[in-house]
Amino acid sequence: MPELPDVEGFREVLASCAQGKRIERVEVGDTGVLHGVSPERLRRDLEGRRFTEPERHGKWLLARTDGPTVLLHFGMTGQLVCCRATDPPHPHDRVVFTVGRRQLRYRDQRKLRGLWLADDPDADVARILHDQGPDAMSVDRAEFDRLLSRRHGRVKPALTDQSVLAGLGNLLADEILWRARLHPTRRADRLDADERRRLHTEMRRTLRSSVRAGRVPPRRTWLTGRRDDSDPRCPRCGGPLKHERVGGRGTVFCPRCQPEGR
Repeated sequence: MPELPDVEGFREVLASCAQGKRIERVEVGDTGVLHGVSPERLRRDLEGRRFTEPERHGKWLLARTDGPTVLLHFGMTGQLVCCRATDPPHPHDRVVFTVGRRQLRYRDQRKLRGLWLADDPDADVARILHDQGPDAMSVDRAEFDRLLSRRHGRVKPALTDQSVLAGLGNLLADEILWRARLHPTRRADRLDADERRRLHTEMRRTLRSSVRAGRVPPRRTWLTGRRDDSDPRCPRCGGPLKHERVGGRGTVFCPRCQPEGR
């Protein structure tokens, strides 16, 4: 599932492929990915416009133009691909933007999310993203402390709740908690100041490394690189990793490094 680092990579794809270029043609191969906009309106409002500098908020990509803004969410299987206009179509290409000799293709197998069109680059974007918390990459320590201290549930669901922090998914949350040595079922509002500081620090470090890699990297020194082994072992202490469901999500942690504690 695309998380913040993946979407940051898609932002870079859009910038290198299409920023400053005129949208010559918009083709909708599957209307099932359009939300609140028809194919005809999408073409009418975007063709002739130019892509400007794209932005990202959490798992959302904001494809800005000199007119409306296209908001893209990638669900579980979505991606943004830059191709030559002459490249053969892929069966999961849902929306294609032609910009000169290149095409920007929104490709998604499962079609769980898709595209929105915001006429007003401020008010309409804010309305669509109204339920999103601050971006996990830019939230400062004070705001992070405030957000967690208001959550009475477990820390793993708090981290993956997009209304609390935008951008973290299952892999990132498990990785960050493992690095911070915090059990995923700890109460978020009962973490002490040092634990919250550690959690914020490890979140920033993990995100920076993941953004550089363009995904949550499956390195053997990371929890992510061991979680799917047949006999998963902690990269830090060598003890067995444990699999549980926390907040309805499959969760991996090290009972030795991440004691249940208080």
